[in-house]
Amino acid sequence: MQYSPLISAEANATRALVRRVVVIGYHLVLWAFAFQLAMSLRFEGDVPSPWNQRRWPVLAILIGLRLLAFYKAGLFHGLWRYAGMPELKSLAWASTLPTAFVFALGMGFGSFRMPRTTYLGEWLASIVLVGGSRFVIRIFRERRNGGGRPRADALRTLIVGAGDAGDSLLRDMQRAPDSRWAVEGFLDDNLGKTGAMVRDIRILGPADEATLSRLIPDLDIKLVVLAIPTADGARLRQIVDICRKFKVQTKAMPSLADRIEGQLPLTALREIAIEDLLRRAPVQLDTEQVGDFLEGRTILVTGAAGSIGSELARQVLRFGPGRLLLFDHNENGLFHIERELRALFPDAEINALIGDMTDRLRVEAVFRTFRPAVVFHAAAHKHVPMMEFNPAEAVKNNVFGTQLVADAAHDFGARAFVMVSTDKAVNPTSIMGATKRIAEMIIQARAGTSPTRYVAVRFGNVLGSAGSVVPIFREQIARGGPVKVTHPEMRRYFMTIPEAAQLVLQAGALGKGGEIFVLDMGDPVKIVDLARDLIELSGLRPDLDIQIEFTGMRPGEKLFEELLHNEETFDTTPHPKIVVGRFHETPAEIVNKGLATLRAVALAGDEEAIRRIISHMVPEAKLTTTTGLALPPISSTSLKALNLPDEATSSLAPALAGGVQHA
Repeated sequence: MQYSPLISAEANATRALVRRVVVIGYHLVLWAFAFQLAMSLRFEGDVPSPWNQRRWPVLAILIGLRLLAFYKAGLFHGLWRYAGMPELKSLAWASTLPTAFVFALGMGFGSFRMPRTTYLGEWLASIVLVGGSRFVIRIFRERRNGGGRPRADALRTLIVGAGDAGDSLLRDMQRAPDSRWAVEGFLDDNLGKTGAMVRDIRILGPADEATLSRLIPDLDIKLVVLAIPTADGARLRQIVDICRKFKVQTKAMPSLADRIEGQLPLTALREIAIEDLLRRAPVQLDTEQVGDFLEGRTILVTGAAGSIGSELARQVLRFGPGRLLLFDHNENGLFHIERELRALFPDAEINALIGDMTDRLRVEAVFRTFRPAVVFHAAAHKHVPMMEFNPAEAVKNNVFGTQLVADAAHDFGARAFVMVSTDKAVNPTSIMGATKRIAEMIIQARAGTSPTRYVAVRFGNVLGSAGSVVPIFREQIARGGPVKVTHPEMRRYFMTIPEAAQLVLQAGALGKGGEIFVLDMGDPVKIVDLARDLIELSGLRPDLDIQIEFTGMRPGEKLFEELLHNEETFDTTPHPKIVVGRFHETPAEIVNKGLATLRAVALAGDEEAIRRIISHMVPEAKLTTTTGLALPPISSTSLKALNLPDEATSSLAPALAGGVQHA
């Protein structure tokens, strides 16, 4: 027999109609019984004749109003097997309003008056009978499907965190058929909760070493699950270290983003990640301010296929821009981020634009066609050692690419230009850092001559970004080691990609023009400690299973990164995680002369001349040759070989005079 979709749809509609009729009939019976029960209790089983006659019109009005209230609240459409607190709240309101109306009617019209206790008794009985029947069906179904009964080999588990997250996790664990987890108790740092119950599981104390050292052997605990999404990294590290000491597996419940994007249940526990151990308090955005900045406007993100650029694009779309422009020269990366964003935001207007930010014709064509109101400039060459050996490309991209996009923002009337900078621009020892500092100087110079609001945002390393230390360490661990660290005392600031992107949006909304915003990065982290954490999170032992090898500092690197120059001060902003660096601004005329010279030597390709000119433009820079030696002065012979235009040669005079001290 051939399958007919039409017949199937009709059959389903018929079954749904029959089910709804049965549900409504069941409610009518329960309401009538509740009313009769209330009357019988009020008169101890012997209802006097006058009240007996009066109750029928009252019951008819009450049931009619209940039918309307329950229908409006959708209580005839829900599946009782999934009944929960939201449905119980709706049920209470839909029961209360009709009772209150009939009570008021009785007060105004004597023919509808009933004893007050009858209304109260009927109301309570209705909620208990109607609500109770739903929960009985839900409990019966869960029991029938094996919910609440851990299987024989279930892991004996402790849940850390007896808040909403822990309660949700326990509920999902208990509902799961043949649950893999036998939850033995909760741990919570709020000592006032100790001894209390969450569902049928007791809170046994705080998650400290004394409690865990007692409970793990006594209860034969095999798994500790962290259900404390707001805890900072230091607290999580303490708990993880204690569990490692007792050789107990530690996992975390999936985040809300993981559950939404991957459609994961709470019970899809994940391994502890390095991001957890470095976590800080969640960023609280001023969503109204950011919304005013972005909503309904055309937004351009350069470097949109990169780690920061792609996250900026995701965050921007939350605020309903009129159009989002994704600009990058990486075709494959642009393809993937566009595809992802269209799936997440199907109604958004998104344009993927391939192009190089050093291509003037392409950049101007994009600005002329789309007229972006806000530009987030995240495109840059960022790898320090690689840029040391390719200084001309670093200059072309980071300096003159930024200048080109910034000029286009002014020429085509953008409201704001937000450049993503780096802590490596502070007292730079690398070509990458120095070129980003010059880019900051360009932004500040532009801010003084344009109605466009130009700002820069500095922050440190971003966890998990392409080419960053964490993915490299993971690859080395997967290969069996060694994990290569440049220096035992090297430290860096870290933040997560979403945190960095959110604060860039906030800084852009705060900016008035000319500011260099500095993000609160917390405390710096020793890279060797990061390596040890990653090895242990992989279930291995540092220096035993995986060796750590110190390879020496690479060209351009320094032990400690800084967020402010020695001469810089900072002012606070309305956002607690953002400050404004106050740095002596280089006059636009001097910046432009230096750029003319730098362009000439970059096009000529003389790497040592590039370093010499950059050191002249950024006096606090401490650049060396690629071999680590101090920069030599530019000789007359090498200067003549560069074949520079006269205006560029004249601006080299201060550099030739040796007025800059070098490392």
